[in-house]
Amino acid sequence: MQPKARKAYVPGLAALLVVVVAGCSGGSGADGAVTDTKPGGPTTATAAQPGKYRTLREACGSVPRSMLKDLLPGAASLPEDQQAKVYEGTASVTYDTDRRVGCSWKAASPDASNQLMIDLERVVSYDPAVSDADRAQAVYTTKETAAGLSSADASGTPSGTPTASGSGTDIGTGTGTGAGTALGTTPQTGAPSASGTPSGAPSGTPSGGTTPDGLEPRVLDSPGDNAFLDDVLARAGAAAQRRTVSVVFRTSNVIVTVRYTEQSAHLAVVPDSEELQDKARGLAETLNEQLNE
Repeated sequence: MQPKARKAYVPGLAALLVVVVAGCSGGSGADGAVTDTKPGGPTTATAAQPGKYRTLREACGSVPRSMLKDLLPGAASLPEDQQAKVYEGTASVTYDTDRRVGCSWKAASPDASNQLMIDLERVVSYDPAVSDADRAQAVYTTKETAAGLSSADASGTPSGTPTASGSGTDIGTGTGTGAGTALGTTPQTGAPSASGTPSGAPSGTPSGGTTPDGLEPRVLDSPGDNAFLDDVLARAGAAAQRRTVSVVFRTSNVIVTVRYTEQSAHLAVVPDSEELQDKARGLAETLNEQLNE
C-alpha cells in the first residue's frame, strides 16, 4: 500500500496573505478619521467642522416694511401701487441662492434720493483642514483691509483707525469696482460749517465741515463676530453730494453687507453721516438677529 501524497507548503504565500489582510483593515479609524500607515506620517487627519449656516433666507423679504419706510422717505409721496413696487425691492441675480442672495431698493424725493442694498454670502471652505467659519473670517478680513481698516494693526495704530492706504473699493461684492473716493485721502463732511446753513436751504449738513468725532470709518464691536463701517462722500455728477455708508459683518460662515446711499438734490447740502450711519447700523443689527433666530 502506497503512502498518501503530502500537500506542498509554500511559506512565501502565507506571508503574502498576512500582508494583504493587514493592508485592507488598516485604512480607516474610528469616527471617519483617516489613518496614515506610512512610516513617519500623522496617525489621523480630522476634517474641519462645517459652517453653522447651510442655507440663506430670501433677501428682499428680510427688511421690515417699517424700516424701508424710514430708509426710503421718498416712497411715501408715491401712489400706493408704486409704493408697493418700491418696497418689494429688486433681487440680485445669483446662481445659487443657498450660497448668495441680495436685494436693492431706491426712491427719490424733491430733496434727495436714497438707495439701499443688502448682500448675504454663505462662505464654504473646500479645504478639509479649514472650517467654513475660518474661511469666512479670511474673506471678511480682505474686505476690512480693502476699506483701509484693521482689527489688529501691528504698527500700533488704534483698532478701527483709517489708514492712508484705504482704497474705497466695493466692499459689498468684493469686485473692487469702487464705491467712491479713497478713505483717508478725501476730507469727510458731515458737520455744519462755521457760517451755518445757507438761507433757504433744506435741512441737512452744509458742505465745508468735517466728520464729527467717532463717525469716521471704523471697526465695530457689533453686530456679529466681526464688523466694520465705511463712510464715503463723493461728488455725484457736476456738483451734487452723495454719501454712502456701508456696514459689513460676519456671523460664523455668513458675511452680510448693508450699503445705504443718499444723494442730495441741493448743491449746498451734504447728506448727514450720523443719520445714515444710525440707519445702516440698525438694519445690520436686524439682519444679524434674523440669522440667529
